[in-house]
Amino acid sequence: MKIQVPLSNGYLPDAYTKHASANYQLHHHPITSFPITFEDVPKTAVSLALVLLDDDAIPVCGFTYIHWVAANLPATLTELPENASQSDKVAMTHGNNSLAGNLVQETDPRLFQHYLGPMPPDKEHQYQLTVYAVDQKLPLTDGFWLNQLYQHLEGHVLASASIKLPVKN
Repeated sequence: MKIQVPLSNGYLPDAYTKHASANYQLHHHPITSFPITFEDVPKTAVSLALVLLDDDAIPVCGFTYIHWVAANLPATLTELPENASQSDKVAMTHGNNSLAGNLVQETDPRLFQHYLGPMPPDKEHQYQLTVYAVDQKLPLTDGFWLNQLYQHLEGHVLASASIKLPVKN
């Protein structure tokens, strides 16, 4: 399995990061998800799941920052279009990102249950996008947590692919 994301001069384009124009943001947070191309997804896959994490956030906030978690995307996808996280043009189950929970008092699910664009505060960060091909639709509902995704993926991953996405400070 292979995944691709368009880069600009080796970086995730500004439209999907803290450098996005106001029409790509909500409450000063970038919320327009980037497109993803999928190749060689196993024919027996029923769904896809994706996770976008920032391990470079550990020295800044003390934990890996979760930017996007989604499950139950159709395995027949060849491309997830721009803004799929907010537009619902593609059916998916939305997981919580790091704005959910008790650390931040965010009440808008468009921010804490969808794509939350990278906003590296200190230097260039390397974000990791991982996509899983799954042999079933996962028993998750909107607002699931990353650990729940990992628990339900156990024994059901047919293939996976990861790429690093550099983002400018």
